[in-house]
Amino acid sequence: MLRAPFEHIDPVTRSTGAALLCSILTQHLSSRQSELYSETLCWMVLPVALKIAKRPDVDKLSKGTAPSSLAAHPASASSLWVVALSIATFCIFKAENGMVGFLPALTPLFLVAQKYLKFELYTSATPNSWFSPFVNTVWGTTLVASFGIVTLTDWDLRGYALSIIPVTALLTVCIILTPKIGKGSKYLPPFDIEDAILRLSLRLVAVLIITLGVDTAVFGVSASNVAATLVLGLTKALSWYFMIHTIQHSSWLTATAIGTFSTVSTCDPFLQSSGAQALSHVITSFIALSQVIHILPKQAKAKSALWALSFVSFGPYLANILAIKIGQSSLVIHSQKHPIELLTRNAKADFEGLLQKQSKSYTAAYEEYRRRYGVDPPPGFEAWYEFATSHQSPIIDEFDMIYDGVSPFWRLSGKEVLEIISDVQNEPNSELWLCSFSGQEAKTYCSHRHRSYDRHIQFLFDRVLEDLRGVLPDAKFLVNHLDEPRVLISPRSLGRDSQGDGKFNVTNMSRQPVWDMLTKFCPSQDRKGSIQTRHTGDAFGLPFVTESTLAMDLCLHPEYSAMHGFALSPTSFQLIEGLVPILSTGSLSTMGDILYPSPAYIESEFQYADAHDVEWDKKRNNLYWAGSSTGGFAVDDQWKYYHRQRFVQLTQNLERRQHYYLQERDGVISRVKSSFLNSRLFDVAFTKIFQCERKYCRDQRAYFNVKSWADKDQAFRSRLVFDMDGNGISGRYYRLLASKSAPLKQTILREWHDERLAPWVHYIPVSQSMEELPELVVYLTSTESGQKKAREIANQGRDWFAKAFREVDLTIYTYRLLLELARLQDPDRPAWEVGTE
Repeated sequence: MLRAPFEHIDPVTRSTGAALLCSILTQHLSSRQSELYSETLCWMVLPVALKIAKRPDVDKLSKGTAPSSLAAHPASASSLWVVALSIATFCIFKAENGMVGFLPALTPLFLVAQKYLKFELYTSATPNSWFSPFVNTVWGTTLVASFGIVTLTDWDLRGYALSIIPVTALLTVCIILTPKIGKGSKYLPPFDIEDAILRLSLRLVAVLIITLGVDTAVFGVSASNVAATLVLGLTKALSWYFMIHTIQHSSWLTATAIGTFSTVSTCDPFLQSSGAQALSHVITSFIALSQVIHILPKQAKAKSALWALSFVSFGPYLANILAIKIGQSSLVIHSQKHPIELLTRNAKADFEGLLQKQSKSYTAAYEEYRRRYGVDPPPGFEAWYEFATSHQSPIIDEFDMIYDGVSPFWRLSGKEVLEIISDVQNEPNSELWLCSFSGQEAKTYCSHRHRSYDRHIQFLFDRVLEDLRGVLPDAKFLVNHLDEPRVLISPRSLGRDSQGDGKFNVTNMSRQPVWDMLTKFCPSQDRKGSIQTRHTGDAFGLPFVTESTLAMDLCLHPEYSAMHGFALSPTSFQLIEGLVPILSTGSLSTMGDILYPSPAYIESEFQYADAHDVEWDKKRNNLYWAGSSTGGFAVDDQWKYYHRQRFVQLTQNLERRQHYYLQERDGVISRVKSSFLNSRLFDVAFTKIFQCERKYCRDQRAYFNVKSWADKDQAFRSRLVFDMDGNGISGRYYRLLASKSAPLKQTILREWHDERLAPWVHYIPVSQSMEELPELVVYLTSTESGQKKAREIANQGRDWFAKAFREVDLTIYTYRLLLELARLQDPDRPAWEVGTE
């Protein structure tokens, strides 16, 4: 009774349908960690399955199908070994690299081989059908394959170029297993896979076991789920079983088309970064299924039933479209109620107030300096003021960053400062450059104990100070060679009774957790609950950044200990404890580095070019980021908690976790949870996985959807561009600020420019938890008011960059910094007791 509904279906159609279903299930279950284990199990089970089961009844097939002549050919050892090694090559590639992007090319390549190697032909479907050229001709299948390859690779042909290796391996398998007219090859004669399955399996299992042994020795035991691996192995065996029975009455072209269909149809549309990409997967899977159906013998009954499998790709595609529509229907459309509107409005008012308060005369600037810091400005301050105003600097007073870096060293005399500079530079493994600036020549000379390349440190100072010959005093200073900040100053050394004893410690803390060290001088009491920030409004429980300074304060955020790569495992962290004046491009709130502009900001690689930008209306309405996995060195499984990895994991929706959104119903806004993340709004990927031990590099490549390469100007094609810390500060930040896109910035590192950049005015701040990021992106891309706000911030940041981030603005900052450093190391200056409160 159960078989009755399927009696009218031809055995070949049944086996093809089963092969399609098993291939689809295999794709859904497969993972790179379990690929080799499951393949080994598959080839252990397959001989047993083929021996127990009988062949399909050939008599029920229409007589147009040509029986195979392979039964007369005993399998040679050479053919068996080549097929075994080819299948193993394909599996190893999938285990290491994931999807085979060039897989659709297998069909036209096999047709070319069929033409020149004189394969036995079978009767194909409806030769006069309009679709026949896309099945039986090289040009037609090549056209289809090209579209399929572009779909699978998303135009990243360079990144998937190596997948031609497994495609070649499978082509070799198909060629050897296909009967030839005449005697065939003397060296690799064809054979019947079912008759030789035991001998083939023994060879293939041996190769896979050896591969697994090498893999385990190099990378350790793979952390794969045993039950899932068993199910996958059995599913693969069933897939091969039904594929073999299908091929006996059609062609290996059926297998190539089934492989393409199962690969393309199971790509999740919820993870596609564009609607066009998702639709192209549906179209490609439909074409591949059409090829499968048309390749089957024309006498095969009920082939049309296989069209039902088109819903494997079409169903999820429709579900994705519906989910996007439902999500958009509940967006907060009353802009005045959204927290972003309040944040931007108040931030703009504060920034305008700051500009209005800037000193308008030298006397005012002098008095403001006295009021802020309790001391007179350094010698040369008046000339600095004249230089700044003559170059229309919009910022005159906001240089607290220099004071914060220099003032702790006022407790040392000028002679002590010079002594400690010399002592630290001579310390082995200090990784510091000693630079001497000649005021008369406006030239900088930097030296290192063993390095010759100074990462453009000397170039920066020479470039920004070249027009100040004879203006600045001579000065010596230490510059950090590494990306990470260096200096940790004990509160005891800042006390009123402390004396400069020149003591310091250099400790290599690379590749280990450093949070306790970074925060050991934080106040013991819990300040987090006592801090009251302005302009918080009602954010409905989402952690929108309201005060960037407080957001970067490590002492207020113990949760950062498991959120940032620097805290978990810095790549190169040579910590210096003590009163040591060192210039760094970025620093943490708990550290004492003196900040200077990064040389990266004037390097050609990071310069903005208007010709490469795109007008706002022509930009894609999404968030873009592409970069490497810097930020920490992975020595264990904690890499999932590094900041860059968390960001890519979130935006690629790899964990399908719950996200928070603001929803408006009947004019009432509330926070809701949803596992849905609109992938159309995110174009995010790693382009390089490194800074990790071999095993954890491999794990990350398996976990993330990695692109091979990205044009540095690709970001300008999106309206929202993301920027975050690497090992240190991000060198691309200025390019994004200068562009016509709106930058989103996540960082815990202070930079020289922090006082002149206003969050929610020039850029959009993002918290370390990123819990607000899905709602933030949805609002800025999917609502009229949000898009207007994003464009406004993009324009404001771009205009401000042209006014306050010119090269002369770097000169103005560095000029003032050099004045402070020269006074600090003046041999006649005694130790001071100011600013100890």
